[in-house]
Amino acid sequence: MKIAMVLPGGVARDGERQVIPAFLALIERLARGHEVHVFALHQEAEPGSWPLRGATIHNIGTGRTVWRAIQAIRAEHRRMPFDVVQAIFSGHCGFIAVASAKSLGLPSLVHIAGGELVALHSILYGGRRKWRGRLREALVLRMADTVSAASAPIVRSLRALGIPAYRIPLGVDTDAWTPLAPRPRDRGPAQLIHVASLNRVKDQPTLLRAMAKLANAGMDFDLRIVGVDTLDGEVQRLSRCLGLQKRVSFLGFRTQRELRPLIASADLLVMSSLHEAGPLVLLEAAVAGVPTVGTAVGHIAEWASTAALAVPVGDANALADAVAEVIDDDHLRLRLATEAQRLALAENADHTAASFQMLYDDLTRSR
Repeated sequence: MKIAMVLPGGVARDGERQVIPAFLALIERLARGHEVHVFALHQEAEPGSWPLRGATIHNIGTGRTVWRAIQAIRAEHRRMPFDVVQAIFSGHCGFIAVASAKSLGLPSLVHIAGGELVALHSILYGGRRKWRGRLREALVLRMADTVSAASAPIVRSLRALGIPAYRIPLGVDTDAWTPLAPRPRDRGPAQLIHVASLNRVKDQPTLLRAMAKLANAGMDFDLRIVGVDTLDGEVQRLSRCLGLQKRVSFLGFRTQRELRPLIASADLLVMSSLHEAGPLVLLEAAVAGVPTVGTAVGHIAEWASTAALAVPVGDANALADAVAEVIDDDHLRLRLATEAQRLALAENADHTAASFQMLYDDLTRSR
């Protein structure tokens, strides 16, 4: 089978920086049995091509990106026909995949993995914030032959729009993330970790206000924040204003190789996002034996109470209380960690690739 996959990026030449590990894991597994061509819209500014994890990456670059991506897929199809076209993320990726597939008489799949279905006007985020985005999503999702999504809340959002969808989490590569048994917490400061770009949708101000409440209540903790800063030091300044300099450290970007020991040494992952389809880091932490407390979005919402603790979005007090509850009760923390790991291992990267493979087979048989 020859597969065309449309991505926004996450497939850099070196396979280390500017990558999305779940994308690499999926590509590698599909490429073991198929010819995979990845059409990345904005990995680099200039067009280019390179091999990665057994696939061929076609970087489209800036300038008339949508039109040139469709033409690139058609050109590769003329060289040797594709069997299926898939987009990870809807938006422009979904439009390119569906338009290309329709013009070539091929089946198409669109996977919702981000904010395509939301409209968070206060932070200018979401695919449905403007009428053009709403129209594009309506067309793309109804024209796609199959739609899937990363978590149950996103599947429910699709069904509310009249779009049937399959739930397929983008699972963890357990070849790279060796599963670690959940371990009891050591004495001393609670080791907390937060992994996300510093941006509006991740809502680090709520995280820091929760940490300030814990500090004022006398909890001893260290919080490490890992992620690229897109807000020009705004989050760091808030941390200083809240008096958290000695408790919160900002580590910036870390490669997956550098991130794994940081997560494995933590007692708890804490997330504060306004929206998530995942988050993928929750699955990685679960494989490493670390449970999560966070806002009720994506996997955190669907795992709530049995494999994670979830609190209302934007509620710093509730987030602080949930963190304190888990840190003060190690039996609860270990129970959450054990169940989270069971779920993450059951739906790892092998499961993701096999699930998409079944969809490809169904679509090509029906054609």
